[in-house]
Amino acid sequence: MTAAERRTAVLAEIRNSEKPLSAATLAQKFGVSRQAVVGDIALLRALGNEIIATARGYLVSQAEGILATIVCTHTMENMALELNAIVDNGCTVLDVCVEHPVYGEIIGGLNLSSRYDVAEFMEKLETESAPPLYSLTGGVHVHNLSCPSKEALERVRIKLKELGILFDTGK
Repeated sequence: MTAAERRTAVLAEIRNSEKPLSAATLAQKFGVSRQAVVGDIALLRALGNEIIATARGYLVSQAEGILATIVCTHTMENMALELNAIVDNGCTVLDVCVEHPVYGEIIGGLNLSSRYDVAEFMEKLETESAPPLYSLTGGVHVHNLSCPSKEALERVRIKLKELGILFDTGK
């Protein structure tokens, strides 16, 4: 199999998978190194394929409905509360973004659409002893969401405001 054929097969695997696929899983399937798969993904993205990297692996963007951006602030104790409020109202948390004074915008793919996804993400944060991105900005961060409707987005905004999580500039 040539490298180009492998990239085509990797893209097909990701598109046909019902769950995110890790670089290690793809490397094992195609008999190459994890780094070869990471390179394949970079080339596939450069060719215009919308491949999202999440903490659980790669997936192809399938955003439906409306895309929205919300700004939040909270502590670690309220992180699961925030994420569950979003998924409970029918929206998917696509990513988290913070503005770093040195590195600029730092984005982490999440793709959380259920309480199960949120629980897995929270467990991974704890298991890996990795600080969440918002710890770099005093709690302030941005989420890009995919919502089935404007009504679902409005429910999310209302709930996060009730919880004191939706960032309010006071304007």
